[in-house]
Amino acid sequence: MIRKILTVLVLIPLGVVLVVLSVANRQPATLRLDPFNEIDPAIVFTLPLFVMVLLAVLVGMIIGAIAVWFSQGKHRRALKRQQAEAKRWRDEAEAQKSAATPWQRRLPVPCRARALRQQAALASIFP
Repeated sequence: MIRKILTVLVLIPLGVVLVVLSVANRQPATLRLDPFNEIDPAIVFTLPLFVMVLLAVLVGMIIGAIAVWFSQGKHRRALKRQQAEAKRWRDEAEAQKSAATPWQRRLPVPCRARALRQQAALASIFP
């Protein structure tokens, strides 16, 4: 519930800012990607200014996401290794359970609370 409220509190103002930015910056702007020929550049884009700003933000977000993905690779590898080890332990436990004889499977599991109650009862009988 809190996550939804925070999402609304962040996304609505962000949306309003983007709409205001888009309406205020509709004039065309030229982006030249050829620094050596100012008179007749090879690559020229003429787009509204808000489109260029939003594209720059989007490209920055994508580059940041890729950087985070690569920096967290060691954590993903460690998780995969731990999951494989946990699966090996589970498989080994299942193999030992299936190899146990029927009377071994019926033995009670020790219960610390029960042991403490029995110890207290014995202490009250034999002070």
